[in-house]
Amino acid sequence: MKLFSEQTIRTQIRSVLEAWGMPEEPAAIAATAMVYADLSGIDSHGISMLISYEKLRDSGHLNVRAQPVVERENTAMALLNADGGLGHPAAVTAMNLAVDKARSAGVGIVSVHNSRHFGTAGYYAKLAAEAGLIGLVTTSARVVSVVPPGAAVPRLPTNPIAFAAPARHNPPFLLDMSTSTVASNKVRAHDLRGESIPEGWVVDESGSSVTDPGAAMSWIHHRTGGGLTPLGGSTATGGHKGYGLAVMVQILSAALSGADLAVTRRPGAAGDIGHFFLALDPAFFRPGGEFLADVDELLDTLRATPPARPETPVQVAGDPERNSRELRRMRGIPLPDSLIAKIAAICERARIPLLLDQPVQEK
Repeated sequence: MKLFSEQTIRTQIRSVLEAWGMPEEPAAIAATAMVYADLSGIDSHGISMLISYEKLRDSGHLNVRAQPVVERENTAMALLNADGGLGHPAAVTAMNLAVDKARSAGVGIVSVHNSRHFGTAGYYAKLAAEAGLIGLVTTSARVVSVVPPGAAVPRLPTNPIAFAAPARHNPPFLLDMSTSTVASNKVRAHDLRGESIPEGWVVDESGSSVTDPGAAMSWIHHRTGGGLTPLGGSTATGGHKGYGLAVMVQILSAALSGADLAVTRRPGAAGDIGHFFLALDPAFFRPGGEFLADVDELLDTLRATPPARPETPVQVAGDPERNSRELRRMRGIPLPDSLIAKIAAICERARIPLLLDQPVQEK
């Protein structure tokens, strides 16, 4: 593993996107969102996504010059067409629009269709929290990889959901999770590092766990049966609840916006991904900052819970990622040699310099 600065990673991502033809502003927005993922320890959604984005572009399924447009709008709601581009710029536009509507109407809801992968859902939920609002974000996905409890074949994408709430003296509460046991890109991150994956992440068509990362990638991406388990795993351990959440997200993200349902998409189609953004003003219900005070009290109480082991204090959602950002900003973002080699090949094909040849240090 080699360590790189936040600025180096951001500049490398921007240089690739701009070499592909993406205008400067949306390229900068996408690069910032992707670096946020790498800083947060969500290595599956950062610079490594350039591998998938290049394939999407080469297949003609990514519009690098996309110009998102509002198709329908009223005081509190809007429908946005992402024009087949990367989801990051469209998602920032959508959440900012939802925030503006919430400031005037108390609530803002923006639905997006004709989009592509947008990175970490939490990045957009936090935009609402930073504006003093509650944020809720859901998204569908392109790859059908999650096996319903008791099924032999996958029927749903990983369908992430994120929720953020502001506080007065605490950082915002920020929940960001897939409705599968793990995101498929985390399996890919293990594969890039040559690390075995835990039992229960991926199953074959008979329901048996797969722990070899290469085999797991095959079950997720190349075979008709098997795949990722829903959050909770089997029915005995609550997998039916994760399955239900995944269907809820698919309804909010795809059925509501008019994006495709993934499982019924015709073979060879681009993959019309849908997103859902909600911003809610808590001051309408609790004027004077009472809501912020209660969120602080709740978070403080949870963190003060006596831990089972003194060396591992109780945390709340968002703490691990925030700690990772602080550490990686100071020490650098770790990238495995295998990923650097893949980025080098992308740069060579794009005819631009590789900036990952001068690490901060080796880990």
